[in-house]
Amino acid sequence: MKVVLPGGTGQVGAILDRALTAAGHEVTVVTRRPRRAHDIGWDGATLGPWVTAIDGCDVVINLAGRSVSCRYTPENLRAMMDSRVDSTRVVGEAIAAAGRPPRVWLQMSTATVYAHRFDAPHDEATGTIGGSEPGVPDYWAYSVEIARNWERAQAEAPTPATRKVALRSAMVMSPDRGGVFDVLSRLVRFGLGGPVAGGAQYVSWIQDEDFVRAVEFLIARDDLDGPVNLASPDPLPHRTFMRQLRTAWNVPVGLPATRWMAELGAFALRSDTELLFKSRRVVPGRLLTAGFSFAHPDWEDAAASLVRRARSERSAVPLRERIGTREGGQDPEYRVRWRRSA
Repeated sequence: MKVVLPGGTGQVGAILDRALTAAGHEVTVVTRRPRRAHDIGWDGATLGPWVTAIDGCDVVINLAGRSVSCRYTPENLRAMMDSRVDSTRVVGEAIAAAGRPPRVWLQMSTATVYAHRFDAPHDEATGTIGGSEPGVPDYWAYSVEIARNWERAQAEAPTPATRKVALRSAMVMSPDRGGVFDVLSRLVRFGLGGPVAGGAQYVSWIQDEDFVRAVEFLIARDDLDGPVNLASPDPLPHRTFMRQLRTAWNVPVGLPATRWMAELGAFALRSDTELLFKSRRVVPGRLLTAGFSFAHPDWEDAAASLVRRARSERSAVPLRERIGTREGGQDPEYRVRWRRSA
């Protein structure tokens, strides 16, 4: 297959690029900063030479959008909205203008579209769209509005020859540096992996291998379109989620964090507490009904698998290659050991 990944240089894009290329597919990444042979440049908002990659391809998987790992200031929220809606709109324009349009357009969305709740899981048929929950910060409604506008931009694109699927994805867990699993694992190894704000809020997640398999499943299934939840069938309360992650890393305890402690930590990391406090209890109703089988449906098993891979990949990287990374470049022990090995 010929696969085009607009916005394919982030964590999820790297996962798909790596897996689809390894499977023998021809992958083109559309990015603001093209550096590799299979990259092509764009600005994320207007048509340009990059549209030649769309014309004649088999699949478009649009992942473009400003990272949510930031402070949710009005400026950043607007950038999140504009980057998602503008890129989706222009991808739709490119598909509509193609002489040979792709047969399927998978559009990244988010499980954040669902309401903050503890009592019941959200599937695509019965889940409640958020934005009007009592007792939550007002700006959480804006996050939901971003998701709704993101999906609306795809749904309204005039692409009758191309099937459209909105990927309401939970957090994708992979051992890649800088991803969610990596950040949480660092907290665990530093003894800070306890429950946050009581830990009753649900965490929805999907292991990276299952994410790739679900994408391939949706590409192959011509009978599936519209919103699809990409999440494991095992969302867990945060306290349980972190306890099982500590077990996987063989760390017996993790200090809990109160709400104000989490707010300070998020401020220091230039992130936002919605990522910690919002209860996302999302299940993959349509995938399961369609017959998709998860390789890692349970977090305990998935966490153990991810830890094994993280340890294996870390040990496989030569020490000299770690110098210059954020961790190796700042750790005096690494620098000393590297000098001794030189």
